[in-house]
Amino acid sequence: MPFQPFIDYLLLEKHYSKLTVKAYEKDLNDFLTFLSATYQTQDMLSVKYPEIRNWIVSLVDQKISNRSINRKISALNSYYKFQLKVGDITGNPLSKHKALKTSKKIQIPFSEAEIASVLDELNFDSSFEGIRNKLIIELFYSTGIRRIELVEIQLNQIDTSNQTLKVLGKRNKERIIPLLDSVMETIQQYLKARITLENITDKNHFFLTQKGVKIYETLVYRIINDYFSLASTKVKKSPHILRHSFATHLLNQGADLNAVKELLGHSSLAATQVYTHNSISELKKVYLKAHPRGQKN
Repeated sequence: MPFQPFIDYLLLEKHYSKLTVKAYEKDLNDFLTFLSATYQTQDMLSVKYPEIRNWIVSLVDQKISNRSINRKISALNSYYKFQLKVGDITGNPLSKHKALKTSKKIQIPFSEAEIASVLDELNFDSSFEGIRNKLIIELFYSTGIRRIELVEIQLNQIDTSNQTLKVLGKRNKERIIPLLDSVMETIQQYLKARITLENITDKNHFFLTQKGVKIYETLVYRIINDYFSLASTKVKKSPHILRHSFATHLLNQGADLNAVKELLGHSSLAATQVYTHNSISELKKVYLKAHPRGQKN
């Protein structure tokens, strides 16, 4: 594989997830394909910025979004930084590149009423899949974990005696998240249903399909989208919106920003602050009610 040293660097030194590394590798291969087709070369170490700029133009012509293009160029930039570090090149062709402008996506969280509608009013049957699907929704909303983190949960990461979940996040950073009593009840129901599966081939992973293999990301997305389509008219209904809802609702109830940061597994407070804009309306109510000059006579 032409990028193996770089792949090893991302996995072993940078501790990137396998999913992220796979995305990086795809972006690099896409650029390699472009070089081969356009310039009849696969020598990425001799590339200059004009070749990369032409790739960007071709991506724009293909109607690829600016956000996706920036991600591809970011992967390429990381590759050249690595090659500069190991001494295979003397300069990074992307050193003066400026990212394409993107519009900020406003993530609209589910309301507390929409969450309650799904968890309290929808019918989750008593089958393995019914119990599993309810638990998936409860875990997303009560812990704020990422989709890949949920998929990769191992049985030994759930401590039933202490009611905690150990999560392995980005760059293999561990965090411990407390579990609600209601979630623990569903976990116990799920574990009882799980052992009734006839052919469990993946014994270590917590969440399984009916066939006894590890659950996969597209299925998790489909579960969330299907259930919330029955209770919400929002355009986007995904695991990430549930993570967004978790953070927003905690902040609305007065949770400390640093505490939410730790629960989400963010490396910086700035990453958590993007959720605060949804709390402004609640903050305004508290402010007007509490401030001496805000109270109406």
